[in-house]
Formats: sequence, structure tokens, C-alpha cells
Amino acid sequence: MEKFVIEGGKRLNGEVRISGAKNSALPIIAGSLLTDKPLILENIPCLNDVTTMLQLVKTIGASLSFKKNRLQIHTGQLRQIEAPYDIVRKMRASYYVLGALIARAGRARVSLPGGCAIGPRPIDLHIKGLRALGTKIEIEGGYINARGRRLHGAKIDLQGPKGTSVGATINVMIAATAARGTTEITSAACEPEVIDVANFLNFLGAEISGQGTHTIVIKGGKTLGTGSYRIIPDRIETGTFAVAAAMTRGKIKIAHCVPEHLSSVIDKFQEIGVRIEALNNTLIIDGSGEKHATNIFVAPYPGFPTDMQAQFMALLSIVPGTSTIKETIFENRFMQAVELMRMGAEITIEGDTAVINGVGRLSGAYVMASDLRASAALVLAGLAARGKTVVRRIYHLDRGYEKFEVKLRKLGARIKREKE
Repeated sequence: MEKFVIEGGKRLNGEVRISGAKNSALPIIAGSLLTDKPLILENIPCLNDVTTMLQLVKTIGASLSFKKNRLQIHTGQLRQIEAPYDIVRKMRASYYVLGALIARAGRARVSLPGGCAIGPRPIDLHIKGLRALGTKIEIEGGYINARGRRLHGAKIDLQGPKGTSVGATINVMIAATAARGTTEITSAACEPEVIDVANFLNFLGAEISGQGTHTIVIKGGKTLGTGSYRIIPDRIETGTFAVAAAMTRGKIKIAHCVPEHLSSVIDKFQEIGVRIEALNNTLIIDGSGEKHATNIFVAPYPGFPTDMQAQFMALLSIVPGTSTIKETIFENRFMQAVELMRMGAEITIEGDTAVINGVGRLSGAYVMASDLRASAALVLAGLAARGKTVVRRIYHLDRGYEKFEVKLRKLGARIKREKE
């Protein structure tokens, strides 16, 4: 295992380039299984989760070459229709091959997924949607066994107890490209990554409309082809570097991003006193001004993203006054709070709400990451803290941030990776 050792207290300044969106790359790589033609995918981030997905599709039958964020992939024939436990347990997003295999082969055997320990994320909406398309599904021995050789269009409501589901929307959309007739997904997720996957499928030859709204229509049965597709920048990485500027009172130019994908986050930055300038595909963040407390309500897109909640908790822990964060999506996503308190933060958890009393400054400490975004929050806290911070279990962070410490060092951060 590895750890980060951080000497905090230095303002970050300079320019950082944002990598491709992890949450687009994973389903798009899985979606490449739909066609037997060669594809080129550009702007794929080099992450542990991407490595896991590539291992999975290679096991299924893909031949691939991945260099400098450019993936050449070709699945001329399927070698197998099973996604084995040893691979799937590493990453929840492995379930995207379920819809792709049903569409391509009419059957699939996919292990139930793993991922971060941030609360239960059932796959019932995935199963509901795939069954509506005509797939017979059984769960046995920790595997989803699916058969659906004659998929048909259907009207499918994917409203869940916590709102919309990005994963279910994408999985059903992928499978529906092979269904006879028209599929209408209502209560669909609107996230930019959903739009990106739909645009990728349309690029291949699918006929999908309504992406970005709560109703997506797929006219299935189209022949899918070949070509080169570039995925969108990662909005959560963008937001994370913006928090780094705000917490260190620095000024960072964030290049190759899409500011409109972060409108709710930008609103919160401006509300607390962080100056932001958006120019086409660039954000300039100035965190040198006085800051004020705020209240955050986490909600599906276009609301405040759950994947930015931990980073903002770190930021608000050093903002004067009392702030609150209400987490409405995942039950166990305040796990970073205890570690932030080890650094001097004053945080009280009351059910689904965190109450944060801002302190003057955090102090360096030994802390342990519990999940991907908590890892980022602890690194950000270490950058702003007085003294040395050691963040352990950073393998969580390597799942979702490409060359994180390298990018931070270019901004002036004193951070290094060491073996445990």
C-alpha cells in the first residue's frame, strides 16, 4: 500500500489540465462491446478503475491498446459472456457490461458489484429496466444470470427511493439499442455523463433523443459501426481543484473543463465568497478573499453533486461560521468527517446532516481514507493544514484521479507518494 505525505500551508497557484471523465469512460468502454467494429476512444483517463474495466472487457473478448489517454478497442467476437467476481469486486461500474452483453449476445452472467463503502446502492432499478425489455433475470450464487435474445421496446420508469439512477439509466439505455421498437425511459438521470454515453451511442449509429432530460427515447435495432469518439472532461476533478484553490487561498486556472457541468457547485463557491471566472472551457478560481458559511443540499443533477460533498466539507471546516450539508443520496457518505476532526475540524453528524463550525486552521495528522471522494477531501485538508499530514489507503483516490499528486505539485503543493 501507498500513502501521501503532505506539508501543508502553501498557497496553490498556476494552471491545471482536467482529465477525461471517469464516469463517462467506464460505461463507454463497456458500450464498445455493442459493436464488432474497431473503435478509438480519446481522452480516457489513466485510472485504476479504467484498468479494471479494460481487464474485464479484455476477458470478454476485446483486443485493445491504451497509450497516452487513447484507447483502441475491437471486440470482433465475444470470448465469453461472464464478468467474473475477481474483477467485478474491485469496481461497481463493472455492471455496465450487463446491458452491453445482453444487447450483443442475448445473455450475460455478471457478478454482483463491489466499489466504495458509502452505503447500499442496490441494482433493483437495473433489473427492473432490463426485465421490461424482455430479459429474464435470476440472481444465484452472487451472480446475475440474464437471458434476453428477443429484446423489445418498453416504457420504463426508473424513479428510485433516492431519486434518479445514473447507472440504471445508462445500463438500460445501452441494452435498449438492441431492442425491437421504441424504448422510453422516464425518471431518467440527467447527468452530463449520461448525455455523453448517449452521444457516444448515437455516434455509433444508435437513435437516442432526450438525453439531458428526464425522458430518454431510444429507437432500437440500428446497426452500430466504427469511428473515433472523445469523452468529456471530468467535472468532479474540476470541482476538486477548485476547492484546492479555495482552501489554500490560491489562484488556479483550470483548463479543459466544462463550467456549465458544475453550475450548482459554482453557485456555492460564489455564495461563500470564492471568486470564479468562467471562460469557454476554462475556470479561474481565486480563493484569497474572505469566506462565509453556507448550507448545502445534495441532490441529483443539476443539484449539488454527492461526489463534491466530502471536498466541500473539508472547505467549510475552515470557513467562519456554521455551515450544514444534507446528504440525500448515500447513507454512509460522511465517513471523512471523523478523519477531518482528527485534524481539528468541528463537525457534528445528525442523521443525514453534517453541522460544521468553521475553525481558523486545521492541523496536520495521520488520517485514513475510506472511499474515493473522502480521499480527495483529506488531501485537500492536508494542503491547507499547518504541519505534516499523512493520508493512508490512497488506493481509493487512484480509482478516480489521474496523476493527482503530480498535478498538485505543479501548482506548488508539497506532496509526495511513499510506500507504507
